[in-house]
Amino acid sequence: MAKTLKDHLLGTLEDLEEDDLKKFKFKLRGMPLKEDYENICWGTLKKADAIDLTETLISYYQEDYAVEVTVEALKSVNQRDLAEKLAKATGNDALNAKPESDTQQVPELEEKALLEARRALQGVLSKLKMEQHRSRKLRLRDLQEINPECFQNRAPQTLGDLPWHFLRKVMALDVTARSTSLGQDIPGEQASSVARRGEGDGDDVPHQSPMESKASLHPLDVLCAVLLCSDSFLQQELLSKMSTCQFALPLLLPALDTPRCTLMLWAMRDIVKKYRSHSLAESRGFREESLVLIKMPTVSFVRLGSCSFSKSQLLNEVLSPSQQHHDFFVHRDMETGNIPREMADGLVEIAWYFPGGKENSDLFPEPVAFTNLRGDVESHWLQFRFLTMVSSAVFIVTERISEREYVLLSSLQGSATKYYFILHHESGKRSETQEVLHKLAPALKLSKPHVLEKEIGENKEEFMEKLCSIIGSIMNDHQKDMSMEDMAVIAQELGFHVDEDREECQSASNRVKDIMAEIKEVGSYKRQSLKLQGDLWKRLSKVEREICRLKEQGDTPTEEYISRLKEKWLELRSRQNKHDLTDGLTKFIDGIGTLSQMEIQYFLKFMTFHLDCMARGNLHNPQPKQQKVAELDESISGSSLGVQHFLRELGQFYEAEHSMVKEGKLAKIQRKFLHFPRLAADLMLEGFPVELLDGDASNIPLQWVTDVLTELHAKVGGQSNMLVITVLGVQGMGKSTLLNTMFGLQLAVSSGQCTRGAFMTLIKVAENFQQELDYDFILVIDTEGLKASELATLEDSYAHDNELATLVIGLSDITLVNMITENVTETQGVLQIAVHALLRMKKMGHKPICQFVHQNVRDVATYEQNMRDGKYLVELLNERIKAAAWMENLQKEMTVSDIMDYDPEKHNWYIPSLWQEDPPMSPVNTGYSESVCGLKKCLFEIARQYSPHSCPKDMPLFVEWVNSLWNALKHENFLFSFRNPSTTEAYTKISVTSVTCEWNFRKEMNLWVNKKQTFLQNQLPDQFDACVLTNLTSETEEKLSHESNRIWDRIESAAAKLTLRREDMQHFVRHSSPLSQKNYSNSRAICSNLVTASEGWRKKNTIQTMCLKTVEGELDILLEDCKMRKNKVDNKELETEFEDMWSETVSKIRLNYLDEKQIYQDVDLLLREELAKQEKSPGLNLQEHVNLLNCATQAFVMKKEYLDLPWTKALSEWFTQECWLKTEELVKSLKEQCRDYIESIADSQEDYHEIYCRRLLKMINERLQEPEVQKLYTSACFKFDLKLHILGEAVPLLEKVQANFLKENDPEEYLEKLKPQYLSTFKNLYLGRDSCQTRARDFCNWCLKPALVEYMNNRLGLEIVDDIVNSEQSAEYTNRSLFQLTVLKKLLKYENFDTYILYINNYARFVKIWVEGYLQDVYRQPGRLQNLEQKILSEIIMKVMEILESHCGKNASTVCDFLGEFCAALQSDLVISRDHLAAVQFKNTANAVQFSADVQVILPKLEKEILAEFEVMKFESKLSNLSVKPQDEIFNLVFGCGKQCPFCKVPCEAGGVDHMEHFATVHRPQGLGQCKNRRTRMLEYSLCSSDVVSNAVFSNSETEAKFHPYKDYRRYYPDWRIQPDPSSDTSDYWKFVFNRFNYKFAKKYNAKPANLPQIWKKITKEKALESLEKAFNIKQQTSPVSL
Repeated sequence: MAKTLKDHLLGTLEDLEEDDLKKFKFKLRGMPLKEDYENICWGTLKKADAIDLTETLISYYQEDYAVEVTVEALKSVNQRDLAEKLAKATGNDALNAKPESDTQQVPELEEKALLEARRALQGVLSKLKMEQHRSRKLRLRDLQEINPECFQNRAPQTLGDLPWHFLRKVMALDVTARSTSLGQDIPGEQASSVARRGEGDGDDVPHQSPMESKASLHPLDVLCAVLLCSDSFLQQELLSKMSTCQFALPLLLPALDTPRCTLMLWAMRDIVKKYRSHSLAESRGFREESLVLIKMPTVSFVRLGSCSFSKSQLLNEVLSPSQQHHDFFVHRDMETGNIPREMADGLVEIAWYFPGGKENSDLFPEPVAFTNLRGDVESHWLQFRFLTMVSSAVFIVTERISEREYVLLSSLQGSATKYYFILHHESGKRSETQEVLHKLAPALKLSKPHVLEKEIGENKEEFMEKLCSIIGSIMNDHQKDMSMEDMAVIAQELGFHVDEDREECQSASNRVKDIMAEIKEVGSYKRQSLKLQGDLWKRLSKVEREICRLKEQGDTPTEEYISRLKEKWLELRSRQNKHDLTDGLTKFIDGIGTLSQMEIQYFLKFMTFHLDCMARGNLHNPQPKQQKVAELDESISGSSLGVQHFLRELGQFYEAEHSMVKEGKLAKIQRKFLHFPRLAADLMLEGFPVELLDGDASNIPLQWVTDVLTELHAKVGGQSNMLVITVLGVQGMGKSTLLNTMFGLQLAVSSGQCTRGAFMTLIKVAENFQQELDYDFILVIDTEGLKASELATLEDSYAHDNELATLVIGLSDITLVNMITENVTETQGVLQIAVHALLRMKKMGHKPICQFVHQNVRDVATYEQNMRDGKYLVELLNERIKAAAWMENLQKEMTVSDIMDYDPEKHNWYIPSLWQEDPPMSPVNTGYSESVCGLKKCLFEIARQYSPHSCPKDMPLFVEWVNSLWNALKHENFLFSFRNPSTTEAYTKISVTSVTCEWNFRKEMNLWVNKKQTFLQNQLPDQFDACVLTNLTSETEEKLSHESNRIWDRIESAAAKLTLRREDMQHFVRHSSPLSQKNYSNSRAICSNLVTASEGWRKKNTIQTMCLKTVEGELDILLEDCKMRKNKVDNKELETEFEDMWSETVSKIRLNYLDEKQIYQDVDLLLREELAKQEKSPGLNLQEHVNLLNCATQAFVMKKEYLDLPWTKALSEWFTQECWLKTEELVKSLKEQCRDYIESIADSQEDYHEIYCRRLLKMINERLQEPEVQKLYTSACFKFDLKLHILGEAVPLLEKVQANFLKENDPEEYLEKLKPQYLSTFKNLYLGRDSCQTRARDFCNWCLKPALVEYMNNRLGLEIVDDIVNSEQSAEYTNRSLFQLTVLKKLLKYENFDTYILYINNYARFVKIWVEGYLQDVYRQPGRLQNLEQKILSEIIMKVMEILESHCGKNASTVCDFLGEFCAALQSDLVISRDHLAAVQFKNTANAVQFSADVQVILPKLEKEILAEFEVMKFESKLSNLSVKPQDEIFNLVFGCGKQCPFCKVPCEAGGVDHMEHFATVHRPQGLGQCKNRRTRMLEYSLCSSDVVSNAVFSNSETEAKFHPYKDYRRYYPDWRIQPDPSSDTSDYWKFVFNRFNYKFAKKYNAKPANLPQIWKKITKEKALESLEKAFNIKQQTSPVSL
């Protein structure tokens, strides 16, 4: 009986093994079907046996279509024999036929195949947790971002980990990246789960069940998924890294999310290969070309049907030299290589062989490409057709060829490609295969050599030798050499998608081609189209350096020479600005400024590609053999052209335009290039490296860099804390490769574009990691190689390297010093340069972390050897440090621990060579990636530890560092010229804090002394004894010690918050301390005055007490007498009786006056004592000198005998005149100082004491002993006459002080003040009107009110200063630099010559007037002073009320007792007059409790009354009554030490008082300080800040009239630090002032006007103000560190 279709179907299914049936059912459930048909559900398929499955197929699809579906499913699971058998048996041979044309496929089947592929893609993406990235592609920036996962090196645990594991490993050049093995600790997803081993390369292994697929995924599935989820630029970077790792690359991606396969042309465009063909071996030349442009033969390997051996392993053997096996292609014997592929079938991979020029070891003499089709030819016919069209030869690997395959292959007839068969025969199929090959021979031009039979047991080496021989012969025929770009054309003809076809890519490419079309020859193009950066920029750089170094100054005056240079600089900038944007540059600007972000990236990539290709071409052009090094360097520089040159040109256009605006030659509204920094900032945000240092001109365009980074800071919202990492090392030793591997950067590493200068790249820190790391970004700075071969013999090579190293180490937080330990000479050179830079940074207060990276280490596992190397490095470093210290003129012996924190174990990192063997075919060394990843982790661990102790750099601070470092480097003496922005800001903050603490210290001591004074004044005469005064002295010392410790703690606490290095913090605290000897001395002097005054108070109180007792006794008698009279005495008679009694009583006590001291005699005695000490000085006799009494009326006149000059100096009229003028200034200054002291005594309203004269004399002697005064050669006669004159002037002033005190405390005057109060009391007592309320009112008016007023006068001065210090304008009065800025700005505003004269020649007087004017302006505002007064008064009134309300008076039986308790409670607060108190107590019989209550009622009215009286009082009157003069205190805060620059007389701005060095922000022309040219009498216009770097000399009294170089000024002025101006326009303010008032200054100083440089006359008022603000560079919010 004939079999039915159903029988054939059943028989076929029964022939399947159990596992094969399971695969068949798995394939069946998802295969594409015709319309109106559905897939069988998995539940039905899973349980069905062969019979059930047959029934199910027929019920679903009917018999005919059921057979068709079965045949397709069998073929899909590599059961082609069964499929062919079933087709023949059922009469469906057509199912086995292949269409002759690739375009004749059934559209429905194509569509269904695509749906199946997409379903597979979706499944894989779901497993990998990558679905969201199908639409939102991964970017390179995502992988560069610093996050916690960057430092994890664990194996992937889940399928979702696989993509990220692959990405991280590939970016780190880890050759294990393709492994998809999962960790062992996740149940159900073990890496060791059973993955069924299939046939061939795994191409024939069907999909596993859902449970089995959880084990892992095939590496190529992961690769395809990652590529499909990546944007074009990440794809390009991934393939570039894979190429470096010697992985086969995807040439054709299967049609997964596109209708057709995709050719990866763009993804490979970044790959550059360097090789040496055998034709170049003799010349030792090499080729370095872009991979996509290299024409070479292509050999393809494909599989036909099933095969039991791996063609991928075969290819690996072909590409690997003997003993150096490497897995270029993934194969089934690799870990996870045997897992069935789910979506990678149809992938075409490509690998290359490049010779190294070694004929004995190279496998092939020329480059050759090998492709590998994954999957069966029949299933992927279109990919196969592509390979036949691009390949020189195709090797078809198979086990058998039947008639069906014959039909398929015969369609290739006429192809120019050579075909080879590699046969691995199935048992019993050999004859059939031979027959088919015989039939195919004519169609495919086959001969015996075209068939290689791989017999079982055949020697592998022999087979590989035959195969390589065939490939070698194929390569001899170059008719079909093809580049990747050529392949793209063929791919497009076949309907494939090419990744460069997208619109954005083509648009960018066309734009770049337009630019490149103009570039015929690089040197010519740069000269014509990039004009600004050529000779003009180099000349500008040279002029800028000369302005700083003044090497060619000659005899030209410094400022004149600088002015000429500045004019030359402006002329060059003007020439730059006259140029217009060239066509090429305009197109470039459009390319980065008008396109979308994606187009911009394509544009820059294409620009880089084409320019690099051109550069490589130029590099291989032969150079003249006799060319000098300098010419060669110029030639290399001239032939180099990259994107950085176009950006550099934009920077120069921007700088030139900015210069013209700054010089007033161009209006701001006319600016055309203002947006350029934004363009560069956008590029930096996208990870594009931007040039920091121009390596060709060795210069930094500071304005351009500043504005780019400022724009960038704004774009990131001000959140720009950066960790700066830099790398230093010899050229060509892998610095850029190291950074690229570590951070995923794209720095140039090819020969044509090696780094020149320094480039900065920004890397974002993930938001979830920013807080932990304490940084928002990582800024990586890559530098050109030190000791660069093309520069090594140039004259300034070492200086160039030194500048570069100092710059990048100065900017960095962490510096990687890259070394090749084996090369001792280069290592020593690098270390010398590095330690030189580190030494400079140490002296400047910056201590970066250094990590020494030893590359090409042979055995990184040898710990002992590494430790020996580390110790040797320490010795080497110490030697280099000694050499560097000698070069910097540092005398101190220094070691490595002095300049950096160095631990041989922590700060050395050993990295093996990048390559296992010699390139170009060597794979990457596994240890390289591991070591680099370890280094990266180490760096960020260091950063974590470093950040709490450092001041993070944000972009504005980084800009300041760049400016300061580069300005200092342009000077020859870096250490002398550098201004550390971080320490400057920290010093400013500490100084502000110090000034605040200084005031708090003085305030606290004032309050304490005031309390002690109040307490002493409240003591009764019998309570005064020596013990009280002795205790006061000891308490003073104790208080001083306590307050000083407290202030020290606050200063140190504030310094600690600045995250400075410990030594810097200690230095700042020590030099900014407010606790000067002056403050200590002032406090001790105040307390000493208290002791002195206490004696006067005791005497005064004794006399006053005696007087009151006498008066009250007489008054009591009179009161009783009047009461006893019969007739009532009227009011008039009472007054008469009282007057008579008072006159008589006063006359009795007139003899008890205070003693009047003979001040003249005290002074005379003092001078005689002083004369006795100078008995060695002949000719000094007090009687022979001017009468002491005449000194007050006669001026001190200089005499010739006052100068005791050596005869050699006396011959110099100029020297004598200088000493004369300085001595006159000394006299004037001393007289003012002593007059201020006497005025302070007068303000205290105390009695004269002989100690005051002694203190005056001590002040004079101390001043005369100062070193500066000693150099004036003043005679003993001068010193004595000066003392005589000053003390003589003091006598009448002190006599006036004494007279005022005696008058104030005269008994008669004293009693006269009390008379009205006693008269009132007498009347009230007689008339019986002596009520409690009246006595309370008298107490408030006569006792309490004066005490409260005095309290306010004692406190108001302190409160005013406090108010100023804590106000919004406090910075101006706590920051001396900001005070100078404020003053100078206001002086410029009004341009008053007389005010300038006062400021310049009498700074102290100017500051006093300024402060007084400021106080008047501030407190002229309504309510401000009244608020302070009300606050002071309300506080003490409240305390008085509390005392009255608490317990005072409740236990007192009389008012006298109550008042005694009350005064005792307030004895440290209020000085309640005991004389007025006695009048209140006299005959007071009121109830104490009622008296207290009445006082409480009166107090609010009293408060209002006092405030009302203060309100109507003029501010000047108030100031005169205050015990603490706020104008004096504020003067002390802003005046500083009072020292002036020895050359230009500018005042010192240093914080603290006892600082070790004086400095000023801006110096001024010396002529403003009355300096004249000796010969011409013209005012000098030189600036000391310029002279100190010039060849100029000076001479004065300190040099003993000898000329001395300004550069060595510290020999005579070691306590002054005069740094060169950071820019040539820093002193424009004073240049403007000098020019503005040149003639007036000359007239004032009796000199001729200065012959000022013409450029000074062009400085406008606006430019003067701008230069001032720039010079001070004080942030307006400068405030003390919180305490």
